[in-house]
Amino acid sequence: MVNPMRAPLRFDRGHTDDLMSFLAASPSPYHAVANAAERLDKAGFRQVAETDAWDATSGGKYVLRGGAIVAWYVPEGAQASTPFRIVGGHTDSPHLHVKPLPDMGAQGWRQIAVEIYGGTLLNTWLDRDLGIAGRLTLRDGTHRLVNIDRALLRVPQLAVHLDRSVNTDGLKLDKQRHMQPIWGQGDVHEGDLIRFLEEEEGLTPGQVTGWDLMAHSIDPPAYLGRDRELVAGPRMDNLISVHAGVAALAAVSTAEEPLPYIPVLAAFDHEENGSQSDTGADGPLLGNVLERSVFARGGSFDDRSRAFAGTICLSSDTGHAVHPNYAERHDPTHQPRANGGPILKVNVNMRYATDGSGQAVFAAACEKAGVPWQVFVSNNSMPCGTTIGPITAARHGIRTVDIGVAILSMHSARELCGADDPYLLANAMTAFLEG
Repeated sequence: MVNPMRAPLRFDRGHTDDLMSFLAASPSPYHAVANAAERLDKAGFRQVAETDAWDATSGGKYVLRGGAIVAWYVPEGAQASTPFRIVGGHTDSPHLHVKPLPDMGAQGWRQIAVEIYGGTLLNTWLDRDLGIAGRLTLRDGTHRLVNIDRALLRVPQLAVHLDRSVNTDGLKLDKQRHMQPIWGQGDVHEGDLIRFLEEEEGLTPGQVTGWDLMAHSIDPPAYLGRDRELVAGPRMDNLISVHAGVAALAAVSTAEEPLPYIPVLAAFDHEENGSQSDTGADGPLLGNVLERSVFARGGSFDDRSRAFAGTICLSSDTGHAVHPNYAERHDPTHQPRANGGPILKVNVNMRYATDGSGQAVFAAACEKAGVPWQVFVSNNSMPCGTTIGPITAARHGIRTVDIGVAILSMHSARELCGADDPYLLANAMTAFLEG
């Protein structure tokens, strides 16, 4: 919907340039939260440990746990019952995840055993140069981020000469038999991959005792189109929202006018497989942070309940732009377009948490920011996906609105969005957090 009151935008195409750098530097959820924390550090935020006592000081703070980050800014004069304004998203994307016993092979090829994480488009991982990234756990219990960002792995597709019907009957892939990447030739020895990573990281043999590793496409994000009006890149679902949320939170922390709410960023892991983990939206992390913030400011349970009752969350995730080759798969009256602004996501069966009052909140934020916005509703004949929105609303009793950016090729190893939409989303988020 076009906004008749165009306010000056706070973010511009430079935001999209920075998003592309963020995508390239965040091949895993662990890298994404580390990069988010680095940006918040530069904005004056400080990390607090969950094991420490928290104080009532104002300013920006954040908690890191695995592939999740929760950050908040306490303005001067905030009361114990001051409500929160939350932008939420997730750091994980569908991928090929390295198994606990990774070394395998057949017919003279050395391979890496992988498990399919989330609802990935399997064919998009074929014949693509892949690196490995993630987190290593060392013998002393510390963690080391690792990113082998060069052509290391490849899942080779069967030649058309050996599958003559592939172009007429479609490609059929078995997740176990057909998706194990190769990374060389020769005999397979147990521990080869981890020894290789120890060497790459300058660690002594046997120092790595645990790992959370995943394959990633090494192709960098790029502008696309005659006028560079599109962006192609990996992990847009949902690092577009995480990056925008970090930028918005940092921006409101420097606001000259007093903030009526406590702005919060919550970026969770494991959304793509149900959010049920200690770092997922269905876990206790967000609730614990919000409650401890209330209690650190001398609040009671009644103050906590009052604060939660006035809290609103924007659950931001990607949605489907109308596909020119498959327009019949979309609702005929709700067809979001790339560069049309952020989308409001609605589903009457509560796969999204938006209702009419939530729509009004989002519309007000977009009007304040001078940002156009659109509405996404699924075709009635198609099942609708879901987000952290309904989980957040149900778990914490917080009014929640589902929004996002319209993209093509969702859950592909490489997705596509409008080049203007990321900074339009960040502007809308900023206006929302400002209240």
